Amino acid sequence: MVMGIVNVTPDSFFPGSRVFTTNDAVARGREQFDAGCDIVDVGGESTRPGAARVDRNEELRRVVPVIEALCAYGPVSVDTQKPEVARAAVRAGATVLNDVSSEMAELAGELGVGYVGMHRQGDSTIMQMDPSYDDVVGEIADFLDGVARRARGAGVEQLWLDPGIGFGKTLAHNLALLAHVDRFVSLANEYHAGVLIGTSRKSFLGHLGREPLDVDQRLEGSVATQAWALVQGVSMVRVHDAVAAVQLRELLVRPVEEVVA
Repeated sequence: MVMGIVNVTPDSFFPGSRVFTTNDAVARGREQFDAGCDIVDVGGESTRPGAARVDRNEELRRVVPVIEALCAYGPVSVDTQKPEVARAAVRAGATVLNDVSSEMAELAGELGVGYVGMHRQGDSTIMQMDPSYDDVVGEIADFLDGVARRARGAGVEQLWLDPGIGFGKTLAHNLALLAHVDRFVSLANEYHAGVLIGTSRKSFLGHLGREPLDVDQRLEGSVATQAWALVQGVSMVRVHDAVAAVQLRELLVRPVEEVVA
């Protein structure tokens, strides 16, 4: 599956993804659906490193009308850390709660919606100051195991586990998580769940080559890491560049005989 991103925020890390009005956000979401996205993720608060928290009422103002409009075109998820915003978004039609805090599994069960539980080390204001792990893969696998148990215990039926690439991780941590993403797939399989990976345009991709790459230069790295994740069994990728991701998905799932016929 491909999850498209709609950031109704003025400060998301990728300027190309920012929209400032309801109409522009709805138009962006429709573009994502038209490109072939399976679900569109609407967020009204940036979770980039260093981002300040947004007032609840402002976040509600940003996301609720967008969700109401986009539900006419396909499934919509809400990217939020606030229970009040999650409740309002579900009333507006959202069917998945994308929770970077991993603190709302019980709420997702109560609301009867799908749930994405993600790992992060610290909130957005501090998470990249000095991330540290003794065993980054093992510690995050244990954390996500706990998320899965809580979610299933709360009655969540649709569940994805996200190791949180870039959320309280160094370059080495991110690469280790990608190298061992099959471990998270195996863990998710134990719970009949999926794994979601979000590498799109993230800063670690800009430090893999000979020279640093700006966010506008990270499309190729985004697609390459998405391809690796999907081949390893990841069930959903969260993306800014819907056309490229959908083309990748089609390339990976179509039989070779059909492509060359």
